[in-house]
Amino acid sequence: MNPAAGTALAVLLSLVSAAGYALAAVAQARLAAASPAAPDGRGALRALLARGQWWWAVGLNAAGALAHVAALHYGPLTLVQPLGALTLVAALPLGAYCARRRVTRTEWRGALWTLGGLVGLVAVTGPTAPGEALSLRESLIVAAATASLIAVLASGRLRGREQRGADGPAARGLGHATASGIASGVASALTQTLTAALALDLPGAEPTWWQTALLAVLISGFATGGLLLSQTAYRGGLAAPLAVVNLSNPAAAAVIGVALLGETFRAGAWGWLIAAGASLVAARGVVLLTKGGATAAEPTPMPTAATAAAAVSSPAAVSPVPTVASSAPVVASSVPAVASSAPAAGEALLAAVPAPPLAPESRPAPAPRATGLGAPESEPLPTPVAG
Repeated sequence: MNPAAGTALAVLLSLVSAAGYALAAVAQARLAAASPAAPDGRGALRALLARGQWWWAVGLNAAGALAHVAALHYGPLTLVQPLGALTLVAALPLGAYCARRRVTRTEWRGALWTLGGLVGLVAVTGPTAPGEALSLRESLIVAAATASLIAVLASGRLRGREQRGADGPAARGLGHATASGIASGVASALTQTLTAALALDLPGAEPTWWQTALLAVLISGFATGGLLLSQTAYRGGLAAPLAVVNLSNPAAAAVIGVALLGETFRAGAWGWLIAAGASLVAARGVVLLTKGGATAAEPTPMPTAATAAAAVSSPAAVSPVPTVASSAPVVASSVPAVASSAPAAGEALLAAVPAPPLAPESRPAPAPRATGLGAPESEPLPTPVAG
């Protein structure tokens, strides 16, 4: 296959991979929103395993991963990795369409900022010496350290106690999304180690069968944990957690490469500066996506015909203002004190009066009152004295 055809096939497979990941993310977000599990996550795994939509999401994630690996076979990493960032661009309108709303301008701006930062990170964090892999000892150390970090992120211990209740599901979702991206990045690094072990090219002594099996178990555990953590992260929305997953994945791989494999950022010192600037740009994008998701969740959905009929027929839905206007003349014609205080009392006065008074023509005749000069109307007629 000539280079042009290989590049075109790599681009096509990258687009297929991004579409698969985007559809899986939207499906996971909808499952998270409709999950009957408790807010603390109890019973979430049992509920997911019993739903067919969850397995469709797993299949879409697997298809996206296979397409990504195939794209790397036909195209360079510098081309395939930035195209993988299109997952966020595809998932944003798909999620809005499923939610029957429009993508806000803040969300589009956040997506562009995040994409710019992600492309900048990928451009300077690619491997400088392909074929390097972790040793078995390094793999176990990385696995233990990552498991501890994921436990801290998933439990929310990095936030203060006074902030845990106020942050809500959005903040918890970003923590779970970070843990998910780290787990996936470590799973990729361990997969590279497993490949080298199977090819008998692992640094150090030749691994035994149980060591190779242990690597396979660790990879499965981190991959499954990353998938479940992303599912939990989508309880706080779609766009911001997905952006954090896409950012923390290459960041974790870059940390492993720089710390253990002797890799460095491309372009030397300029690469470090570009990586720092790209991280700030991506962080700005995540903040915008968080704000845009909160703004999009504020509007109340349009009421249906049944909801409108119930609202009209409900006595609590009737506004008290027309009642004040219609009953004010009656109150004014019968009780002057009530008429003078009605504008100031408003709803409180109507709540105290059980029912409006009857019209003058329908009222019973009032009791006889004194009409003599100097006698107030409110005083009763004096009792006559015999004799």
